[in-house]
Amino acid sequence: MARPGSGLLVPLNGLGYPPQNLARVVVWEWLNEHGRWRPYSAAVCHHIENVLKGDARGSVVLGQVDAQLSPYIIDLQSMHQFRQDTGTMRPVQRNFYDPSSAPGKGVVWEWENDNGSWTPYDMEICVTIQNAYEKQHPWLDLTSLGFCYLIDFNSMSQTNRQSQRKRRLRRRMDLAYPLIMGSIPKSQSWPVGASSGQPCSCQQCILVNSTRAASNAILASQRRKLHGGTAGNAGTTGTLTVVRQSNTFAGTSFWSATSSSSGTNNNNISLGGGQAKAEQVQLPLSTANFPCSPVMPSLSSTHGHHTLTINGQNNLNRPGTQRISVGTARGTIPAGVPALPVKNLTGSGPVHPALAGMTGILMCAAGLPVCLTRAPKPILHPPPINKSDMKPVPGINGMRRKTKKKHLRRGKNPEDVVRRYTEKIKVVPDEDCTICMERLVMSSGYEGVLQHKGIKPELVGKLGKCGHMYHLLCLVAMYNNGNKDGSLQCPTCKTIYGEKTGTQPPGKMEYHVIPHCLPGYPDSKTIRIVYDIPAGIQTNEHPNPGKKFSARGFPRHCYLPDSEKGRKVLKLLIMAWDRRLIFTIGTSSTTGESDTVVWNEIHHKTEFGSNLTGHGYPDPNYLDNVLTELSAQGIGEDNLKD
Repeated sequence: MARPGSGLLVPLNGLGYPPQNLARVVVWEWLNEHGRWRPYSAAVCHHIENVLKGDARGSVVLGQVDAQLSPYIIDLQSMHQFRQDTGTMRPVQRNFYDPSSAPGKGVVWEWENDNGSWTPYDMEICVTIQNAYEKQHPWLDLTSLGFCYLIDFNSMSQTNRQSQRKRRLRRRMDLAYPLIMGSIPKSQSWPVGASSGQPCSCQQCILVNSTRAASNAILASQRRKLHGGTAGNAGTTGTLTVVRQSNTFAGTSFWSATSSSSGTNNNNISLGGGQAKAEQVQLPLSTANFPCSPVMPSLSSTHGHHTLTINGQNNLNRPGTQRISVGTARGTIPAGVPALPVKNLTGSGPVHPALAGMTGILMCAAGLPVCLTRAPKPILHPPPINKSDMKPVPGINGMRRKTKKKHLRRGKNPEDVVRRYTEKIKVVPDEDCTICMERLVMSSGYEGVLQHKGIKPELVGKLGKCGHMYHLLCLVAMYNNGNKDGSLQCPTCKTIYGEKTGTQPPGKMEYHVIPHCLPGYPDSKTIRIVYDIPAGIQTNEHPNPGKKFSARGFPRHCYLPDSEKGRKVLKLLIMAWDRRLIFTIGTSSTTGESDTVVWNEIHHKTEFGSNLTGHGYPDPNYLDNVLTELSAQGIGEDNLKD
């Protein structure tokens, strides 16, 4: 049914927020790697709010409400999500919406991804789509929100205005997000108020309490340096000015230096920055206690007035966040404060990422000066290269290989293959056949299951190279359950007989030299390999014949140093490509998607200028490791022809 009315162009004035004395809906969100705030589900937000009411300084274990989020913890004091197994930290925020908007009604708008599952839109986009839907607009243009998509409510589809690709979208009802009344809560810091009752016995609080004495000693030392040892003298009066404001900029703390100018010799400490209205609290300096909050102190002295400016993380009363480049922020970090990249420690030191992430939380909570910086992004590709700069690899003919359907292998007689690589045994030893687990002096366990005219169940054969013995009928059964490519692989020692081939789908492989060097190889240019395999239909050699398979991430770019050893590895990789061993069809260990093209146990380096993912350089052992992996596939240096 056509929807009446005209389409809608989204205005650029952003989201409005109700006055302080009205009800509002709370949505907790986390910042992804693309700079987008992604909402938690309504159930998770209810859980966070319940924990917040009980202990505004504590942590939220997300796995208690959603099993898929079991590795994640939200630290309410630092407003960060922490992944326990990897140490990854992401900023979180507490956002507010009108009760009549989509989250207040429990309306969720989702788009269909490539896996056939549904992904929810960002909350601000969801609210915008729901508003247009309720006003019965036939379409909605999201360009002004930064997305080149057109929403068509008649066909319930999303169209990319550049590629014209369409995806289905849907509107579903879910649990409404939590509703709060009254004014937005003031900023929270840890600890909140005076502690009462028995101290918390959780591991995080135990660790924090154990570091508190050390942190107090450090802060006391800073105060003595700040006041020149006169802070405790009689007659000295001072005040502590606390300005409760916070900013969150993609997980990076921002600094600003301030100075005080008053007629008296006051010692001021201010926390905050940004554009929000300040709330000032006057406290006697002699009784002031530094709050445990994720802050970074900066000291300056002007005309005898001492100011400690501390810029904190996101608090609980911000309806939104400002977006400022990290490059600007890093320039304002004072000297002497260590920067802690909590996401990228693998390979850069002996510290486990999870330990580093928790250390960052604890050091911030204890008042120690630590800057949580955004982890550097991997450098996946070299600078742009002209085709004229791409040269053939020395010693290798051509620059590409193709695998077509006509190159797919033809099945060979299993009995002939087994006889080719074995010899009959007249005196059979009294030991087990490791395929059927029956004694070799007995008949094969496949007797009655498989029947071959020339192979009797009691016949035993010995493989020529390794000498391991099996029932011949068991070897036939093993061959029939494998790739049927005319080769055998000993199940005991993995020795390969014949030329092993795989089930790699048709595609092409290109290779050339580019005028850039890899980290760790400053004196060598780089060999770039480009694999490209299109999606298609599975054949009888694949897991699900007749079913479509996907090919994600192609073309895939891989890199080798243009050295003697690097060219040797390339020659063997070309041989592996010709034998269809580089890729196979299976289930992706990264995304969990089935019936897709995946790597086949021969590791490649896909990161050009860094090694943040473990798939880049420098890696002094990589060439030796990949030679070992190729040898395990039956492709060794003895296969190379001079």
